[in-house]
Amino acid sequence: MLSGLTRDERYKQSIQGLHAVIATLQKAHQFLQLIGSTAIAKSPYLRRLQEVSAVLANPDLEKLREVDIYKSLPISILAKYDHLLKNELSTQMETILTFISEVDVFISVSDVSRERGFHYAMALPAQSNQLNVTGLRHPAIINGVGNELQLTRSKNVLFLTGANMAGKSTLMKSIGINLYLGQMGFPVAADEMEFSVREGLYSSINVADNINLGYSHFYAEVIRVKQAAEAAASGQRLLLMFDELFKGTNVKDAFDGTLAVTEAFAEYEECLFIVSTHIIEVGEALKNTSNIKFGYMPTVMDGMRPHYTYQLTAGITKDRQGMLIIENEGILELLR
Repeated sequence: MLSGLTRDERYKQSIQGLHAVIATLQKAHQFLQLIGSTAIAKSPYLRRLQEVSAVLANPDLEKLREVDIYKSLPISILAKYDHLLKNELSTQMETILTFISEVDVFISVSDVSRERGFHYAMALPAQSNQLNVTGLRHPAIINGVGNELQLTRSKNVLFLTGANMAGKSTLMKSIGINLYLGQMGFPVAADEMEFSVREGLYSSINVADNINLGYSHFYAEVIRVKQAAEAAASGQRLLLMFDELFKGTNVKDAFDGTLAVTEAFAEYEECLFIVSTHIIEVGEALKNTSNIKFGYMPTVMDGMRPHYTYQLTAGITKDRQGMLIIENEGILELLR
């Protein structure tokens, strides 16, 4: 009967599974032994390391870890551990596997951080309401241009202008992504970064229409802004970012809407607010609002060709190169 069992495919699968468990336990034990005397053992992860060490110290798991996988296993041992691992020890094994997954994530994050020159951010109390960053760049752009930005309680609004392709949207994405990474405790794509903990992040960047709901591009923008307004009005401390507000409507309504929304959100001094627009006249109308900081992404002309520094500069742009780009691409010549 036993010889028949040894030839059963299920038996072979059970043996292979148990061998994998033994190897996993051995590797986890070796890893904990390796880092036990290092600085990591004194880090915030100490409690997690102690929890996993306690699991591995379970007498049944200790015995299993010491089993030689290159020797034949008796049926009695296989049956015993098959039962234990699926029942009494299932929670402990889940703890070990979760720990291995966490270590895998930490190693991956560490590798990317080291390769890309990322650094850890400093989290500040939410009530301080500030964002201070140098060398800020988009984490997905290799050798991206770094930018410096300071938002504070007294200057909690950035009004951002610049020509098409000057880098406004990328800068806003860089801010949002890096704040999100920093709040998770991950390294950020910046040389230095301090941020007040946020209770939420609302953005209106590349908002699409919604055929199923019958929403036009403009109405989808309006709904997104409404959701952000409801969250801000509820007293939450937020990061709010609107890229080229109301570009789906006519210029007059876009001007009025951008001006009104920016003025309204600027009153929420517990939030940080960034808005970009091509309608530079809005900036002139907002100049007397004391808590608004004005910045733009410059364009440098090389003859008839625009070039971009991607460097945030104080002020409001005077650049208007949209028609020049259309002419440079020869569209009008094609149509004549």
